[in-house]
Amino acid sequence: MPSPDLPPLREVIARHGLSASKALGQNFLFDEQLLDRIAAVPGDLSGKQVLEVGPGPGGLTRALLRAGARVTAIEMDRRCLPALAELEDAFPGQLRVIEGDALKLDHAELMGGEPFAVLSNLPYNVGTALFVRWLAGVKGSENAWPPLWTSLTLMFQQEVAQRIVAQPGGSAYGRLAVLAQWRSHAKLAMKVHRSAFTPPPKVMSAIVHVEPGTMPEGVSARMLERLTEAAFGQRRKMLRQSLKGVPGAVAALEQLGIDSQRRAETVTVGEFVTLARALTAEG
Repeated sequence: MPSPDLPPLREVIARHGLSASKALGQNFLFDEQLLDRIAAVPGDLSGKQVLEVGPGPGGLTRALLRAGARVTAIEMDRRCLPALAELEDAFPGQLRVIEGDALKLDHAELMGGEPFAVLSNLPYNVGTALFVRWLAGVKGSENAWPPLWTSLTLMFQQEVAQRIVAQPGGSAYGRLAVLAQWRSHAKLAMKVHRSAFTPPPKVMSAIVHVEPGTMPEGVSARMLERLTEAAFGQRRKMLRQSLKGVPGAVAALEQLGIDSQRRAETVTVGEFVTLARALTAEG
């Protein structure tokens, strides 16, 4: 249910003359119950720090604030700032709005070096880039693990969400799945019908929830990224062809008993990790 002291979101949008920007990949959610369900995915947020990227007029932001979270919201669309300022006034001390480009900001520094959860209806045009950056450990350092973020609860196009949680053997399984699963736990939390948005996007959406796991010992994240980039960059080719540009990779396959005639989509996350560990040790 909407907070009693807040007008309906549709009214706020109409009053401020807002409309979703196609250039910024915006699609607005108005369903308060749906937004509360999304905010509940990571568990109790009361008093916890939350980073939200692309809040727009503040639909999900409202739900996070109702859940008691301390929200830092990054928004680059100046048109939305007055609507977000109203939420700052309605929830004193709970919301901080940063105008800027999330891809250019240091999120760890922004959050004061404290643990934080990430919840966001990500703009479609930057969603994957931000996700890969968070998987790298916020600052992009392979040594920044476990990361400062305690969980990622993110809205993606359903096709992208399925690629994140995919298992070996299917066309959806690729580099994104390996990067998301080798030291994290990723699951599909819920699907969101296109009709829930204004304007309705052409595709279905889904919420992915990711929690950091234990980083395998003796593995360089950069080596794993290099291997998956090579293997899935030529996914129709056998490993002996796609990995020949990575020094020592083909020889390591033989030593590890991984058939070099297989294709990347059949190689498990564990096998990629084992191969990366062998090459890390050689390097």
